[in-house]
Amino acid sequence: MSRRGVGRPRAVARPDTGLSAREELLAAAAELFTVNGYSATTTREVAERAGIRQATMYHYFAGKEALLAELLESTVRPSLEAARLLAASEAPAGARLWALACRDAALLCSGAHNLGALYLLPEADRFEEFQALRAALKRAYAGLLAPITTDRLRAELVFSVVESVILIRRNASAFAVEPMAEAIADAALRVGGVGEDDLADLRKLGRALLGG
Repeated sequence: MSRRGVGRPRAVARPDTGLSAREELLAAAAELFTVNGYSATTTREVAERAGIRQATMYHYFAGKEALLAELLESTVRPSLEAARLLAASEAPAGARLWALACRDAALLCSGAHNLGALYLLPEADRFEEFQALRAALKRAYAGLLAPITTDRLRAELVFSVVESVILIRRNASAFAVEPMAEAIADAALRVGGVGEDDLADLRKLGRALLGG
């Protein structure tokens, strides 16, 4: 279990969540950025929501931009790692693509807050590391799609279909994660040029790759 650093007292007594101070700051920022908006949120509000003194917050994050950068990158890193593992698999390209799309969509539509909605912030464009990670993930999708089609437009559409879950969750948050992620993965394969006759088998193989 993560423990808070000695000598960094909490500003407000809150129930012990088992999170470190850093994790609590990220959780507070996620809530406030997605509910109230990034521009409308101050570092003081983040610290107060986390139950941590504002001065202590700067021990973990340089400021509000550092919090947003970490939250943005956290929505991409796990999927990029999954893409690297899937690229080494000997499963059919369509199955690997389905598995990545399902894994990625599940990440984007799970969690207490819709972190993917942060992509829509105008500020997101200036976070170079996040944009580099996202570009690498897009290339990974194109690489998995290449044995099916090299059409660049289809590759762009596949990536867009997966990220569309951000808006779907924003407008219909009641959908269960797993069925929504699988539906997104099915749609991604269809857009990528996979026929209905092959989709069921590729979905089954894709689930196996995910351990399902």
